[in-house]
Amino acid sequence: MIKKLHELGLKSDYAYAGALASVGLTYVSYLTSRAKKGSDKAQADRWGIFIATWAPTLFAFGTALRLEEDR
Repeated sequence: MIKKLHELGLKSDYAYAGALASVGLTYVSYLTSRAKKGSDKAQADRWGIFIATWAPTLFAFGTALRLEEDR
């Protein structure tokens, strides 16, 4: 799968940038959820947690793509 992504032109830098962007988006979601009240706040918190799970996945893809680039 990683080899195919590399062949399609996906670079490790893109995955790393996506991971950092997801961290920022998680922080924005957290700040937004603090401003809400009631059940809306819980939904915003869950959305932030969901986005937070993207970062480790994208960092792992970035590392795998970097190894593929170095081949």
